[in-house]
Amino acid sequence: MLTQASHKALVCIQCGKCTGSCPESGKTLFNIRMLVRKKQFQAVVEESLPWYCTSCGACTIRCPRDVKPSEIIIEMRSALIENGSVPLALQKALENTFVQKNPWGRSRNKRAAWTEKLDFEVPHISATESKRLLFVCCIQAYDPRCMVIPVNVAKILNKGGIEFGILGEEEACCGNEIRRVGEFGLFEELQEENIANFKEYGVKEIIALSPHCMNVLKKEYGDLGIKVSHYTELLAPMIKEGSIVPKGSYNKKVIYHDPCFLGKQNGVFDQPREILKSVEGLDFLEFSRSRENSMCCEGGGGRMFFEVETMYQRNAEVRAQEAVDKGAEVIATSCPFCVMTLEDPATEKGILVRELSEILTEVL
Repeated sequence: MLTQASHKALVCIQCGKCTGSCPESGKTLFNIRMLVRKKQFQAVVEESLPWYCTSCGACTIRCPRDVKPSEIIIEMRSALIENGSVPLALQKALENTFVQKNPWGRSRNKRAAWTEKLDFEVPHISATESKRLLFVCCIQAYDPRCMVIPVNVAKILNKGGIEFGILGEEEACCGNEIRRVGEFGLFEELQEENIANFKEYGVKEIIALSPHCMNVLKKEYGDLGIKVSHYTELLAPMIKEGSIVPKGSYNKKVIYHDPCFLGKQNGVFDQPREILKSVEGLDFLEFSRSRENSMCCEGGGGRMFFEVETMYQRNAEVRAQEAVDKGAEVIATSCPFCVMTLEDPATEKGILVRELSEILTEVL
């Protein structure tokens, strides 16, 4: 019996545009065109190969026949999960998500611990009039490096007079990465739990702090009847209108890295750039590979939770060198996954990695 992905594979013309755009192509054994070909003929696929995919979406965007190669990879992964052929680290992340609703396995009652770093109280969504929800994301709720992001954005929104609330310990993982590793059953559980909370508390708008959260809430939760946006889409017009005014200066050469799930997959390119360009003293630079052609940091598609076995120069290392070659002092991005993958190689080369809210908070 052919699945939807199998039907899609049948219309593939093997043009190779998917492989040509793939961030893993030429560096590893992963070849998306060949995997789609094997799907066409229901041939056996080496178990390790589907796990190399970062779900950046470049192959799907460039496919002239709408084959959606990235979805075919997700289906391959789903079959491997059903057979128990899952990398150990990824298996642990899935188990953690099942139990504590986050891949790190941290306690749910610590989900709002980041609010302790604020000098004002963030209300539960039920206590707000606007029913505007700040959806925090697992990595930003628990990881010490990224916990600064919700703190910063909350401060900026508060300063701009924007009312918002949170779900606190009721917030579950959005499931974006869970779906992309092929665990559809667990994804549906997370989806149902979050949707039930949205309905119970009458959520009218969601501000997502992670592009990964924004993507899944906007595209894969069905028609929620709720406005979903990334926080940069809210802040850029606020700066333009003058409700937020950057007063300090940031005298550094800053190069902007487009996150795949914000840029390629959702078309949010201009707002982050507008925010950075509004900062006095900031010398704004661009990568040669930017916007639709931005290089994937390799943090998506579950790759944040495990390392593939092949030894090769990671994209984050290449990206950091590109920033150095451009004369940048700081790599700015607007995704916690990108922050985590880029920071180590960038630090080794003597440049900083800053999430956009960190720069904006510093000059406010």
